Amino acid sequence: MAGGAMTEAAQQVAQRAEERLDAIAETLRARFAKITKARFTDVVKEGRFAGQVDERRAEA
Repeated sequence: MAGGAMTEAAQQVAQRAEERLDAIAETLRARFAKITKARFTDVVKEGRFAGQVDERRAEA
């Protein structure tokens, strides 16, 4: 009996750990997306790609 109870407790601990890790992973994905979007937006606002668009228009 004691072994079965221990296994159940271990499963519960593992389940909680997995849920916490999933929450952390989701938070990190959201932060990464926010940082990436902000930096890309800054690059566009600085006009980094403006020359490329103008060059392509000149070639056409």
